[in-house]
Amino acid sequence: MKEWPKPTLLISKCLNDHKCRYDGSSATSDTFKTLLPYINIIEVCPEQDIGLETPREAIRLMSQNNSIHLISPKLNKDYTKQMTELADDIICKLKQKDIDGALLKSHSPSCGIKDIKIYYSDKKGSASSKGSGIFGGKLCDSFSSLPIEDEGRINNFLIREHFLTRIFTLAEFKTVYSTNKISSLLEFHAKNKLLFMAYNQTGLKKLGNIAANRLSLNIDEVFKEYYKELCNQFLKLPRYTSVINVFNHALGYFDKELNSKEKNFFNELIEKFRVGKIPQSVIINLLKSYAIRFNNDYLLSQTLLEPYPEELIDICDSGKGTVR
Repeated sequence: MKEWPKPTLLISKCLNDHKCRYDGSSATSDTFKTLLPYINIIEVCPEQDIGLETPREAIRLMSQNNSIHLISPKLNKDYTKQMTELADDIICKLKQKDIDGALLKSHSPSCGIKDIKIYYSDKKGSASSKGSGIFGGKLCDSFSSLPIEDEGRINNFLIREHFLTRIFTLAEFKTVYSTNKISSLLEFHAKNKLLFMAYNQTGLKKLGNIAANRLSLNIDEVFKEYYKELCNQFLKLPRYTSVINVFNHALGYFDKELNSKEKNFFNELIEKFRVGKIPQSVIINLLKSYAIRFNNDYLLSQTLLEPYPEELIDICDSGKGTVR
């Protein structure tokens, strides 16, 4: 069984069962509990860290004088300055810790990364727009190339698979980086070829050129350039058409071994994936079973068949947002 390097994630403290939310509750979830043994965590509760007590009066984002403020309507207090300074301080420290991503609390005016209500007045029922929390927004701006999600969004299996693939690939790369060997980088690139192909074929070519060191850079520069392009490779969810093309490419390795019924079954699963009814892990596991059955060592070496620990595969979720 493969030993996975643990990604280092910044997490909202309440997700780890700390009762630090404004109402004294926590916000842990089964998805996070399953993930926890496989990651290293750095915890943060921005609202507690600026001195707010628990429980506390609810705070909200308000648009005032063409800028966003963090306000306690009931106490008539503005915490924008404290939260902004805290965010800057934490971000500065995080840049020294080499994190692989973040998982933050959804719907939070401090930690939220998107779709947070921004009110235009403190009156009940007032009009609102949406944006990011003060802390979450600054974190996303400062680490724009890293995977940053909230615990609500990763209930969607498309987003969750993408997030897990990113954090474990980045963590694996850092173990390769620590060897300071071009041979290790070339091996890493080779076993990720099909995974990278599913995300972006142009990016795959760029990564290949960097690993081959066609510009005759020193080793450290090669690794830094590769890491930069690796982060870019995963910025967007892969297009389902690209993923399907790679799945069909992988199936081609068993063209002579599979019968027509098996091929038809595979095509039926591809169609279900295309319309968002099943996650890609269903097809990946089928391809993996073929690779084991027919002793295809090349495919078994490919991270496409296991981009993150199999214990984290879970197709039971809300299904929201899976329509193509």
